[in-house]
Amino acid sequence: MADKITIYHNPRCSKSRETLALLQNQGIEPTVVQYLQNPPDATTLKQLLKALNISPRELLRNKEDEYKTLKLADPKLSDEELIAAMCQHPKLIERPIVVKGKRAVLGRPPENALQLLR
Repeated sequence: MADKITIYHNPRCSKSRETLALLQNQGIEPTVVQYLQNPPDATTLKQLLKALNISPRELLRNKEDEYKTLKLADPKLSDEELIAAMCQHPKLIERPIVVKGKRAVLGRPPENALQLLR
């Protein structure tokens, strides 16, 4: 059986909606995690970061008010501190994240999700 596909989705985000539609147009009905309502815990976030092969800083949305308010631009902050901030403020998590097995991509642009179908 093929690995299921999961999308960490924000329905208010156009890129997230486009990525979901792209998957559905490929005949895939992914598991949809609305991460603003169901934020990932630190363990899940670490697994996502590993699958994405990026650092916590690369997953942060630095245009959000919380980014400035929490002073997350501070280079002294550890990965653990950045992960904790994203768990507490899921709005800071870049979206959408599409996961298949041990692999994941950011749906920016949405076509990135097609890499997981190969």
